[in-house]
Amino acid sequence: MHDMVTTKTMSSGELLDSGRADAVFAGEIGRMVRLGRAKRGMSRRQLAQDSGTSERYLAQIESGAGNPSVLVMHAIADALELPLVELLPRAGNRSAAYARIVDLLGRVPPADLPSIADAIERRIEQAVAPDRAHRIGLVGLRGGGKSTLGALLADKLDVPFIELDRMVEQEYGASLPLLIEMSGVATFRRHERACLERVIVENDAAVIATAGGIVSDAETYGLLLRRTHTVWITARPDEHMGRVMKQGDFRPMARNREAMADLHAILEARRGDYARAEATLDTSGATIQQSLAKLSKLVAPWMKGERHG
Repeated sequence: MHDMVTTKTMSSGELLDSGRADAVFAGEIGRMVRLGRAKRGMSRRQLAQDSGTSERYLAQIESGAGNPSVLVMHAIADALELPLVELLPRAGNRSAAYARIVDLLGRVPPADLPSIADAIERRIEQAVAPDRAHRIGLVGLRGGGKSTLGALLADKLDVPFIELDRMVEQEYGASLPLLIEMSGVATFRRHERACLERVIVENDAAVIATAGGIVSDAETYGLLLRRTHTVWITARPDEHMGRVMKQGDFRPMARNREAMADLHAILEARRGDYARAEATLDTSGATIQQSLAKLSKLVAPWMKGERHG
């Protein structure tokens, strides 16, 4: 009797389901690459150059139509200054408790997720017992008014005004573009965190203006949120763009014909992080004095009580 050999073949339905799963996975990779690029304010061309990938192929990856190798994804992750795992759809479990939390969240109606996220964040803040003292942190895209309003607010409150970018330049001894060109974004982020830590230690009261991309470093941004009363300074995208152009600085959209589209993408990628601030100030259509009055009113409750020098 001949041995019977059976082979399992996939039905057309199973093949279709597998193909759909692959498409979803590829689409999620593309979304995470776009998100990582937008958070850092990088154009597709810049990421393609930094990763050694063709711009056309990168566009395919971002659209979910590409099938990148591990080596290509590693190069893209390096260019974004991210661990490779951050560009892959989440899989597996960190712990039994983590798996339970993820499972529970999967049963929650989408409309309830924001309030649950707020509750978790408040619980974490209570656990670490943050000491924000009389420190005000300003976050948001360039052109919102952080530097202008920050300097005026600090003068009004009679506290130091500190721009982290300028502090990093003083510490490094060179301009930020040169620092990033010579040493990379990761080095700038290390200097940024070190400067923020020093500002917190040395200043019980201060107004601190941060770089728009501070949200791309979770640890540094978390430190800012825990140790300062943070305000998101925002405006309509066209006003952001107009103000930056008036300053004569088109960074990070230099030489990019799709500057406004990139600005929208950056804003959308960072919106959730910026929204974690304690308060939001929209400066759209307002004069500097009008915005300053609103900002002063926002921070007034945080500046009450004795200040320790």
